[in-house]
Amino acid sequence: MEQPVYSGTAHGPDGARFAVVGISNMPTDWAQVLKGLAGADLTLLTAPPATGVAAAAVVGAAAPEAGADRPAAAGPPSMSMTPPSVLGLNAYLMYALGKAARRRLQDRLTARGLRLWHLTVLTLLSDLGPQMKTVLAARLDMNASDLVRIVNDLVKTGYVECDRDPEDRRRVVVRLTPDGGSALAELGADIASADDEVLAPLDAEERLLLSSLLRRVHTHLEGGTRTAARP
Repeated sequence: MEQPVYSGTAHGPDGARFAVVGISNMPTDWAQVLKGLAGADLTLLTAPPATGVAAAAVVGAAAPEAGADRPAAAGPPSMSMTPPSVLGLNAYLMYALGKAARRRLQDRLTARGLRLWHLTVLTLLSDLGPQMKTVLAARLDMNASDLVRIVNDLVKTGYVECDRDPEDRRRVVVRLTPDGGSALAELGADIASADDEVLAPLDAEERLLLSSLLRRVHTHLEGGTRTAARP
């Protein structure tokens, strides 16, 4: 749905012109459907091929005879494909904005050889100090084996270190290293940059208000989750 599409025109039996845009994995399907609807010879135009996404197809009027008056070429339509009614759903808006923010932040982390989970673990260790692996997994609601992989990645970079708890050798404690603290400080600029891109339409006061509202909703949901988890 986010791929470019091209506009075109067609005409019905009465000669009235209309714009037609179709998106399909098989653009020829649209040609057959619209030919039946319009009752006219229609020419199928396709957007440049794209990997892993549906091809964007446009059905337009058949090319006129040489010398015939040609209508002015229509410009590309708006890239926004979100139905207006969906914008009234807060759950959808939070999902879409979160997805956009995640993509921008992940791009910056990838350039540093990190992922979002790496950043999350580093931040948690910075805020709360050394943590047992089991506690880290519980706090992050993460499968223990997945957490081990994330911690191992960070050990290889030198950002965290693991030690056996002297009081219970079965427990492994994870702590942030000085290099990890420095890396986290540098990531602060990347995080701010990603925030600035996503929140560009908002001024400083509006951003503070949005942040406050999001924290209130998060606190509400986090408290609800804890309550629901109690026997």
